[in-house]
Amino acid sequence: MRHIFASIYNQVLVQIFIFYFFLGTVLDIGRVVSGISALAIFAGAYVAEIIRAGIQSISKGQAEAARSLGMSSTQTMIYIVLPQAFKRVLPPLAGQFISLIKDSSLVSVIAITDLTKSGREVITSTFATFEIWFTVALLYFLLTSVLSQLIAWVERRLAVSD
Repeated sequence: MRHIFASIYNQVLVQIFIFYFFLGTVLDIGRVVSGISALAIFAGAYVAEIIRAGIQSISKGQAEAARSLGMSSTQTMIYIVLPQAFKRVLPPLAGQFISLIKDSSLVSVIAITDLTKSGREVITSTFATFEIWFTVALLYFLLTSVLSQLIAWVERRLAVSD
């Protein structure tokens, strides 16, 4: 299992390097745009797959019933399929967004100032390694736990209609 996670982080890192060192040089794109673009494309692929799987998980009978009631394909998607799919994709989407917060620390390798890079800069001036990394870890924990709590609240609100 550790090998899978290491592979995912390597993929993000390679994409960041490609965007910065290759596309950034060829197209004259800055560090920030390269880092954001690499993370956006990486996360976008996962989000698209999660949404696709959520839509496909809805029974064909739901769409057929809506069509038999005279709804158009667009109405069927908006009023029948997507609300049900949203409930199903919320937990994996939350996990993906939490992973994106953690993956954002990788942009520090191309000298974008983020939480991790700021921590490194403070360490070089204060030599308080343990305290700074503990603070950085605590801040990442706070960011991800607030997002987790928010998603849990949304899931509870949506569960009321079940």
